[in-house]
Amino acid sequence: MDELDQNLIGLLRQNARMNVADLAYKLKVSRGTVTNRIRKLEDSQVILGYTAKLRPESEPSSIRAWMEVLVEGNQTRLVIASLLGEPGVSALHDTNGRWDLLAEIEASSMTELSQILERIRLIKGIRSTETNIHLTSYR
Repeated sequence: MDELDQNLIGLLRQNARMNVADLAYKLKVSRGTVTNRIRKLEDSQVILGYTAKLRPESEPSSIRAWMEVLVEGNQTRLVIASLLGEPGVSALHDTNGRWDLLAEIEASSMTELSQILERIRLIKGIRSTETNIHLTSYR
């Protein structure tokens, strides 16, 4: 991936609906070049898809939380596979520092969140967890 690809991805992150002509103008390349680059980025799975950014308050029934996970010894792959299979986990990140993994969790109610957390805490290989509920987003 070269600088043009990185700049193209940056523009698409800002506005994935920007048309090819505007992207070409901003990048100072032809529309064909932009189209080909996007196709290659999609084919190579650098770009996995496009999504809409929503204001958190536009989804009032959605509760979000972050669960930090400490994994026992060499159980990381098992724990990752288990967390990826949990429907309440919307994203999973490998981290550095005190915690090994960060799971982003979405639930429709506090009861559902509690059930998700209970299921996760029972996963073999998890030593401990700490959960923070998302209250407000400023950006």
